[in-house]
Amino acid sequence: MKRLTGIGKKIYSVWCTTWFVLPFLTSYPLFRVLIAKPKRLKHAHTLNRLWSKFQLRMYMMPVTVKGMEHLDPAQKYVFAPNHSSYIDIPMILAAVPGFLNFVGKKSLTKVPLWGKIYDALYISVDRDSPISSAKAYIASKQSLDAGRSVVIFPEGKISPESGRNLLPFKDGPFKLAIEKQVPLVPITMPYNHLFLPDVKGKLIIRYHPLEMIIHPPISTTGLTLKDLETLKEQTFTLIQQTLDKKNNEHQHRNLTPAGTLSPVRV
Repeated sequence: MKRLTGIGKKIYSVWCTTWFVLPFLTSYPLFRVLIAKPKRLKHAHTLNRLWSKFQLRMYMMPVTVKGMEHLDPAQKYVFAPNHSSYIDIPMILAAVPGFLNFVGKKSLTKVPLWGKIYDALYISVDRDSPISSAKAYIASKQSLDAGRSVVIFPEGKISPESGRNLLPFKDGPFKLAIEKQVPLVPITMPYNHLFLPDVKGKLIIRYHPLEMIIHPPISTTGLTLKDLETLKEQTFTLIQQTLDKKNNEHQHRNLTPAGTLSPVRV
């Protein structure tokens, strides 16, 4: 029985990998055409969103989102999600509307084929370089000025205890939201690490329902940088408590918690 289970897991991993790679390779020439000119970048982002939705659909697992009603399509935001897996970005792309701008690590620009697309569409940062961090922050402010919401993972990287315990939050998204006086939106994704865990040197994919909780936006109107630590602590506590609650429910029931959830339409 264990052998059959192991074979099933390998087949599922190959299936998911195929439906991650194949649509990307097929659409890559179009990606290159769209990123060639700045005025086409929004269309490249739309193509990226379609790729994300399609791959999630092909993984054949339930993907649910709660809290979409909190978002105003006409409003720009700073989104602050927990970071637990490389499936985080496709999840956000599939669920959150608008021409989003992601702030991600510089190494993403070095990924074969995908790196050029990421570098053209989004913001990269070398967190060990003060100059790179400053440039990324300026680019994030310019993005908001252009009406484009920004997604920044406040942990900065995937936690060794991803999905359970958050890493300390960095100041970036909170400083940005306060300085630009735009709402900050915490996002909790409690099960991404169970589907695609971050394991060095290994690709592990396990069937597991996914869920995203978009929390109500936190207004920054009237806040100053003196309020940064309070805003950061408020966001950290909200996401950590949500992770704790979901982990407790998952441990006791071993299924996706019940609730009023809206399916991500892909």
